[in-house]
Amino acid sequence: PARPAPDPHRFSLLIKLLAYDRPAPLLRCLRSLAAADYDGDRVALHVLLDHLPPNSSAPLLAASHEILTAVDAFPWPHGEKRIHYRAANVGLQAQWIEAWWPGSNDEFAFVVEDDLEVSPLYYRFLKRVVMRYYYDRENYSPYVFGASLQRPRFVAGKHGNKIQLDSETRLFLYQMVGTWGQLLFPKPWKEFRLWYDEQKAKGIKPILQGMKTTGWYRKMGERIWTPWFIKFVHSRGYFNIYTNFLKERALSISHRDAGVNYGRSVGPDSTLLDRNNLDFNIWQLQPLKKLKWYDFCFAEILPGRFVRKFSELGSVLKSVQLGNSVVLISLYSVEQRIVRNLICHLEKTGMRNYVFLGDNSEFLDDLAHRGHAVIDAIELLQGIKIRSYMNSDGFVKEVLAKAYVIQHCLNLGYNLWVLNGNMISLDSKLVEPSNQSVDIFTADPVDLIFIRSSQGSKKTWNEHIISRVADGVLPPKGDFIASLKHVSFVHILTRALENNGGGVRLGKLNEEIMTMELGPNMSNRSLSEGQSKMLFWSDSVASDSVQRQLGNVNLWLIDSDSSCSAVVCNQKQK
Repeated sequence: PARPAPDPHRFSLLIKLLAYDRPAPLLRCLRSLAAADYDGDRVALHVLLDHLPPNSSAPLLAASHEILTAVDAFPWPHGEKRIHYRAANVGLQAQWIEAWWPGSNDEFAFVVEDDLEVSPLYYRFLKRVVMRYYYDRENYSPYVFGASLQRPRFVAGKHGNKIQLDSETRLFLYQMVGTWGQLLFPKPWKEFRLWYDEQKAKGIKPILQGMKTTGWYRKMGERIWTPWFIKFVHSRGYFNIYTNFLKERALSISHRDAGVNYGRSVGPDSTLLDRNNLDFNIWQLQPLKKLKWYDFCFAEILPGRFVRKFSELGSVLKSVQLGNSVVLISLYSVEQRIVRNLICHLEKTGMRNYVFLGDNSEFLDDLAHRGHAVIDAIELLQGIKIRSYMNSDGFVKEVLAKAYVIQHCLNLGYNLWVLNGNMISLDSKLVEPSNQSVDIFTADPVDLIFIRSSQGSKKTWNEHIISRVADGVLPPKGDFIASLKHVSFVHILTRALENNGGGVRLGKLNEEIMTMELGPNMSNRSLSEGQSKMLFWSDSVASDSVQRQLGNVNLWLIDSDSSCSAVVCNQKQK
């Protein structure tokens, strides 16, 4: 039977304290947890004590037993206290991963390692975060996996932007997991545990190129767990809530005592925030839509740019344009794995000024959550009465949606590239034609168009030309001609312009861009030589064949999890 919906009245938090062989830090951590304000709630404390390695000396075992005695004797007046003393040494990875399996959708885990110290305010703050961003449906996102109390300092992506936040930002979202006081939400953690099992069963390693944490994994292997969770977060597009309390303050600090992560004691990383140095309203939490979101490179992303009606189109186009240029990419008839591979290429080249057009609302919603701008063609066209297009083939809707998006772009003063998801640009920027006397350019033999925003193009691209485009795909009585499925948008547009009688000239893009068709005989050398290239393949080519041929020339960039095999940190385009 389905589990009941989350209910704030059933909220419960478990403290999972991971310990090993550091008695003094452990007692310091326990004292800080016990001194916190639990707002009258019952909160369970679970201490997970790892065993020493085999053949440990008698004095070491005696010290470990002293830790057990101290934890046994430690008073916990806030609820149940449970101690799990392992029979064998499992290490930090298993300590984290096996710490918790959620008992319900209302059970949360706060995981702390034994060298941490928490603020007396930590619990009330976390509870407020859960009530705001988990139980409040208007401020909930399934793409948020938890909240970290540590002060954010580390950018995981190599050569990423430094963490720079303005003094007004108190909360933000960042993909990186925090290990110094991490609150975990139940559903994403369950997903991770099952995903981890699958990866282990397949013998897959958590290698994510372009991440500093991958270097840690290559050095430390299965002694650490974070590379696994980072790989999972990357594949799902998840985010973590972080605080920014200024003056190097945090609700959880690490004393960075000697252990798995530090060869020697380093000292506290931050100053503990408590009532004595609290100089702002910590309980005021902004709506989720007002928080900023950052990827592993600490580059800001803009989730939720999902165009469903024309009134939303202008603001989204403004958000993606760079240098008054927009790239419209149609995802019609393109499998999701091909799209995800295309996204990896866009990230690799640093292209940011694109917007996707499609009709798979669920897939588009996932892309929008991950920070990509998308347009749902079906919903966009709902308010447009062009004969009986709603009963027509997807190709009709694609053509008409393209026509209206083009018109909107031109009216905003943006130059526009129009291409399909069965193309890959091998350059970071599409080179605009230098011939200023022509405003509309096409490329042979692909469905690639460049339209310059000018008085001439705006005048040409009016309701009349859109009607001509509609006439090209919607014959009288609204019957769809099956053969038109194989006619390109370029062909329909060319015919509409010719029939318009305005003497519009069409230029060719072949001087600026070389189009190359994907094939079994393609080589890396042919791709690297000469001018800018646009790789394409026919819609009739099976996806498995496309994947194989792209793989042959090192252009298949996603892994078995259908996510990019690398994180690429690019400087912002200007």
